[in-house]
Amino acid sequence: MANLKEIRNRIVSVSSTMQITSAMKMVSAAKLKKAQDAITAMRPYSEKLTELIQSLSASLEGDVAANYTTQREVKKVLVVAITSNRGLCGALNNNVIKQVRVLTDIYGHDNIGVFAIGKKANDGLHKSNYVIANRSDIYDDLTFDNVAEIAQSLTHLFLDGEYDKIELVYNQFVNAATQNVVNEQFLPLAPIKGGNAISSDYIFEPSKEEIVLELIPKSLKTQLYKAVRDSFAAEHGARMTAMHKATDNATDLRNQLKLTYNKARQAAITGEILEIVGGAEALNN
Repeated sequence: MANLKEIRNRIVSVSSTMQITSAMKMVSAAKLKKAQDAITAMRPYSEKLTELIQSLSASLEGDVAANYTTQREVKKVLVVAITSNRGLCGALNNNVIKQVRVLTDIYGHDNIGVFAIGKKANDGLHKSNYVIANRSDIYDDLTFDNVAEIAQSLTHLFLDGEYDKIELVYNQFVNAATQNVVNEQFLPLAPIKGGNAISSDYIFEPSKEEIVLELIPKSLKTQLYKAVRDSFAAEHGARMTAMHKATDNATDLRNQLKLTYNKARQAAITGEILEIVGGAEALNN
């Protein structure tokens, strides 16, 4: 059994760790509320806009929209891996990295590139030489304008023919305890699921070209912003849950150490009493 000083030092260490995890839990809980409100308000708008764009692009096949909708032979694929800059959030970032590696096995190691948004994606994949760019600075000022710059760069990579397909991999926020890894096609524009395209004739005002050239890029920027916002909310939800569990585990460990310390102290006191009694009996004899 460890001596009393070692047990006391461990109790102090565990108590200090428990204070840190508890503080991190409260910070993430405060940030989660704002992030959750933002993604909850934005998600219906983004999904409806994406649905509208898919329907519109289907009616404009062979027109200006062909630049965004043409399904090319997939030779080069760009995966946008969206993670956090910091750890201590459970398996959140590892799940994204695992999904990227699954896509690497599907498309081939020589046919894939990774655009990292978040330091953890860059750290986890840079040794494989997949990462072509890293924008971990986006979380310093997470605004639509900053994310729109990244979306515009990705669009240019596709339109210039450097990549034939672009996919987003990120964590979708469900609640504080649940985050789902999502693999979402960014470009070319995915067709409507089930083929339920709207067959009605459209009356375009202004012209068809103006709508396509303005609305589709804005939709892509909104889609990427939603993905980053989803990942941001999922990060704080996962960290709050992880720090809550860590605090509970630290509390249990501290209680066990206190019990061990009390037993060791009682055993030491009992031993000292026995030595005193034994010495006194020896003197009497």
